[in-house]
Amino acid sequence: MNDEFKGKSGKVKVMYVRGEEENRSRGQNPRTGKGGRPAARQEDNRRSGGRRNDDSARKPPRGASESPWRTVSRAPDDENKPDHGGISGKSVIDPAQIRRQRMEETRVYGENACQALFQSRPEAIVRAWFVQSVTPRFRDALRWLAANRKAYHVVDDAELAKASGTEHHGGVCFLIKKRMGMAVSEWLAQAGSKDCVLALEDVSNPHNLGGIMRSCAHFGAKGLLVDDASLLESGAAVRTAEGGAEHVHAISGSSFAEGLAEFRKAGYTIVTTSSHKGTPLAEAVLPEKMVLVLGQESEGLTDTTFQQGDMSLSIGGTGNVESLNVSVATGILLAEWWRQNA
Repeated sequence: MNDEFKGKSGKVKVMYVRGEEENRSRGQNPRTGKGGRPAARQEDNRRSGGRRNDDSARKPPRGASESPWRTVSRAPDDENKPDHGGISGKSVIDPAQIRRQRMEETRVYGENACQALFQSRPEAIVRAWFVQSVTPRFRDALRWLAANRKAYHVVDDAELAKASGTEHHGGVCFLIKKRMGMAVSEWLAQAGSKDCVLALEDVSNPHNLGGIMRSCAHFGAKGLLVDDASLLESGAAVRTAEGGAEHVHAISGSSFAEGLAEFRKAGYTIVTTSSHKGTPLAEAVLPEKMVLVLGQESEGLTDTTFQQGDMSLSIGGTGNVESLNVSVATGILLAEWWRQNA
């Protein structure tokens, strides 16, 4: 082999020259070997006056039909939509599931209430909102939320009012999983030798419930028999309790009357209250294990519930007002039980 056929690197250069007939069949320039269209396509264009027919317009680019990676567009298929794990705008959202979640969740707010909730049951927190000024006092909560991948937001006052549903949010709001009511049998299995349980008939005002829970926490009454356990988890009730909600537990019977009957069967004294009749509190000897039954401030206890009592109490006073607020009356009655049995 002659050196004149070698390149500068010393490697042999091999050149392929396409024949003239092959060039013409590919529609290429016979001099440069570039450009042009296949002869068959040129002939079609000549016959159609330079326009592609419909079939050729729909043909994919040369080589596309041979590719295993060809992409085919399809109409959206609702059954095959992927779930992207809750990323907004991408997940398939089940309205029934959202309604279920909302029934299981509630918002609590207020600095003392949220601090007590975090100390007692941080795992219940789903999401949190804070204003900047309170974040130094919630440093531990923020660390825990970040470590456990719980969403939290530092927002302005207006945004927090929107998130919590109130202007009286105290700078913080938690979205939490509600606690379910404990069965009477479950409560009785862990009750001590001294136990005062409150039974609330048709008491639903959240501010009264919050005041009652605060008094219960102060005087050691840990159980509340109620028809609807979720009432004790409302934001206004928990905020009014100022942390006391974390020291009491809702108890639920199959009905209010049957719940009282179960406690009586377990040896508890059923104590009812009245503004006009009953033993004056100052003269009463309160049992170590009792269920203290209270009703609405305006109506009091129903006749059926009042007749279930083993003893009845009244709180003496001047008589200038018809009765005391139910949360105030609770505090006075529990203070006397604590004095006698603590």
